[in-house]
Amino acid sequence: MRLLIGLILLAFPIAEIWLLIVLGQAYGWWLLVYLVGIALLGLQMIKDEKSLFTGRMLQSMRTGNHPIKAIFGSARNIIAGVLLILPGVITDMIAVVLLLVPIKNKQAPNAQAPYQAGQAANDDVIEGEFRRED
Repeated sequence: MRLLIGLILLAFPIAEIWLLIVLGQAYGWWLLVYLVGIALLGLQMIKDEKSLFTGRMLQSMRTGNHPIKAIFGSARNIIAGVLLILPGVITDMIAVVLLLVPIKNKQAPNAQAPYQAGQAANDDVIEGEFRRED
């Protein structure tokens, strides 16, 4: 099993280099333009995700969704950005597939999160205990 994983890890960069050579011979400088453009898009994706992470976490907590969903979504986008920065067509395809896979919401539509405050039956009533101290 270890040998198989080692062979796969060695075959991946060889396949990337081979594909880049084949595409470079077929398309020439356009391949370089593609690789630089995709790397810039990946870098911009990582920068945007870093700035939007806190807002997504707060929105997730406010709407009652689990914060793990926001964390996995941000991690997925950062990993896809890193894969886009790496030069190669296979890593770009993996990044696109990673971005297209939706994150499922396992929470039932009417289920209430344990940390979300429930609505009162009457919005004018404030419930609580009272004790007078003189």
